[in-house]
Amino acid sequence: MNIYVGNLSPGTSEHKLRKAFEMYGKVGKVTIDDRLPDRDSIGFCFVEMPFESQALRAIRELDGKILNGNSLVIKESGVSA
Repeated sequence: MNIYVGNLSPGTSEHKLRKAFEMYGKVGKVTIDDRLPDRDSIGFCFVEMPFESQALRAIRELDGKILNGNSLVIKESGVSA
């Protein structure tokens, strides 16, 4: 399942996101595609989790949680990561 993660604070790393999502199951990949010239994230990314039940739990548990000072916006995405 592909998951949209929004409202990322600048400097949030793929490693930090992977660690947060791995608390709920297997993570296939974390994709922060677009970056500003100074290499900070532009505020969103996509996380791929192969098992739907784990992904749905991660969405439920992490939506609204604080990561690097920002409250995350997390929802199922129809976009492939």
